[in-house]
Amino acid sequence: MEGQPRGAILQGSTGQNLGNCSLTDGILCAIVVRVGSFSSCPLDDSLTNITFTQETGFNVSNKWCMLVLTCQLSVLSFVGDGPAPPAPFDHRIVSAKKAVVNSYYEVNRNEVLGGGRFGQVHKCEEKATGLKLAAKIIKARGAKEKEEVKNEINVMNQLNHTNLIQLYDAFESKNDIVLVMEYVDGGELFDRIIDDNYSLTEMDTILFTKQICQGIQYMHQMYILHLDLKPENILCVNRAAYQIKIIDFGLARRYKPREKLKVNFGTPEFLAPEVVNYDFVSFPTDMWSVGVIAYMLLSGLSPFLGDDDNETLNNILACSWDFENEEFQDVSEEAKDFLSKLLIKEKSWRMSATSALKHPWLSDHKLHCGLHKQVSKFKYSCSFKITDNLQQSIKHWLCKVCKLSFSFQTKIGRCGF
Repeated sequence: MEGQPRGAILQGSTGQNLGNCSLTDGILCAIVVRVGSFSSCPLDDSLTNITFTQETGFNVSNKWCMLVLTCQLSVLSFVGDGPAPPAPFDHRIVSAKKAVVNSYYEVNRNEVLGGGRFGQVHKCEEKATGLKLAAKIIKARGAKEKEEVKNEINVMNQLNHTNLIQLYDAFESKNDIVLVMEYVDGGELFDRIIDDNYSLTEMDTILFTKQICQGIQYMHQMYILHLDLKPENILCVNRAAYQIKIIDFGLARRYKPREKLKVNFGTPEFLAPEVVNYDFVSFPTDMWSVGVIAYMLLSGLSPFLGDDDNETLNNILACSWDFENEEFQDVSEEAKDFLSKLLIKEKSWRMSATSALKHPWLSDHKLHCGLHKQVSKFKYSCSFKITDNLQQSIKHWLCKVCKLSFSFQTKIGRCGF
């Protein structure tokens, strides 16, 4: 069933897995999941596992069921929410070998996973272990080009976080350098934004944005700036879940507060005003890009995109953006406030990654619960029905089996019983 929480397993009378729920820090809740919708309410009684039997009145084969679970809940989650999985290998310190990559890896040159200014990324497999990886082949003929790629290797050697793609190996030849990296198959986040068959909700955007901020928070704690954040540089772990990994550290730089850093590169749509002005950059420079990405995820629109690069850069310098488009009609005030604290021309006024993670839009459990309820009204529509008699049967069973207090019975009534 789509849209149900996850964690502690629930089973029906046939023994099949009906769903689960995430057990994380938060309030005690009762989750009542119908086919196609759900509701929740706080509880003062605690259960961790319920197995439904014939006595409870559940009949999965006749296409109706109701699941009830009490758990500690921080965010009502879609299947696939949760921390991004770690790489299938331990973090390692890599240096480029003077060897041929094909001696150690089977690189599928016909299967292109991505590409850009640097070259192409291909699927590959380690011959000794069968481990599936990705090979980023970077054209680097001159000494300066090779030094830039080695900077990327040095940056990745310092980054060990589940939301940051991990480096496994590297090879240097006369005309290129190959970076062998962790492989994920969910595609670019950009593809989700432009996919007409995929509808991003505000809760989806929260899940994505939170993980982006977690990855950037770690980078900034390591005093590293990404400087090229955009949806194309964020990969989904798989096509169904919300876990992401940030990629492409080719423009990343170590931040040294006493050394004023200026850069004149990046993708126009996502450049911060200080980059356009060739002013000093720092941690807030990445946070501007986070704001642009969140704006795009919420609306499908690029806030500063003009008819050409010059117009785009002028829009950025003017910091001209708003919520006037109809796409923002149903967006929460918390989301708008989040964007308003990132898309600020004065970089010192922008939220840090740590502050962003504490912002109500990313941290308010009650807000997330309300957004889930909104989603359930339109995203999970179905024809299954549940009768009043069944509701009463379940309420009676809960009160009998779980020995619920009167106050809890009242609360469960607020969930529709």
